[in-house]
Amino acid sequence: MKKHFNIRVFGLVQGVWFRKNTKDQAIDFGLTGFVRNEKDGSVYIEVEGNPSELLSFVEWCKVGPTRAAVEKVIVEEREAIGMQAFHIQ
Repeated sequence: MKKHFNIRVFGLVQGVWFRKNTKDQAIDFGLTGFVRNEKDGSVYIEVEGNPSELLSFVEWCKVGPTRAAVEKVIVEEREAIGMQAFHIQ
């Protein structure tokens, strides 16, 4: 059964290719959804997929790409809504 996570990533996460790497990771894990930069400097992700892949994806978010410095990750579980593909907003 698919799950849906809303994820907020805080720290040095803009200007370090976080969104591009997030998309690549999501596709590698077979997940769907989107990623976008927020005005407060965080990154917002909505992602859907199988629970085990989602948990692995969240673990990746806690580290991010090489140049990122993740300080905090907040995850909220929601009802799956049938998202298609994964894209950068």
